[in-house]
Amino acid sequence: MGTYTPKLDDKGRLFLPAKFRDRLAEGLVVTQGQDKCLVVWPPDVFAQEADRAAARPMTNRAARNYARVLFGGGDEVTPDKQGRVGIPVPLREYAGLERDVVVVGVRDRLEIWNPTAWREFQAEALAAFADLDEDDD
Repeated sequence: MGTYTPKLDDKGRLFLPAKFRDRLAEGLVVTQGQDKCLVVWPPDVFAQEADRAAARPMTNRAARNYARVLFGGGDEVTPDKQGRVGIPVPLREYAGLERDVVVVGVRDRLEIWNPTAWREFQAEALAAFADLDEDDD
C-alpha cells in the first residue's frame, strides 16, 4: 500500500521504494496496465494472473486481446543492488513516463503512473468515492 514519488534516472531506471524492495528483490514482471499506467507484479502473482488469462478460451476476442497486452507488452526485470529496475522504452512511452513518476501500491501489485495522469485519475476516482452511498447498488 501507499503512494510514492521516486524518479527515473537518465537511463530510465526506477528506484523502487524501499518498502517494496525485499518482496521484489528476486525479480518482477512489468506490463502495460489499464488507464495508461504500468503494472509491476511479483513473479508469483504474475504467474497467477497468467494462469487466469490462459484459462480463458482463445476463441474469445477479449481473452485474446488481454493475453496479447499482458504478455506482449511485458518484461521480466531483476532489480540491481541499489533497488533500481530498468523500465523499457516502449513501456515508458506507453505510460508517458519521463523523470517524475508516481508509484502506487495496489494490494498485490504496484502501478507506475505519469504524475499528471495520476492526479487526473485520482480527482475523478475521489469524486466517485465521495459519492458512494451504502444504499446504492
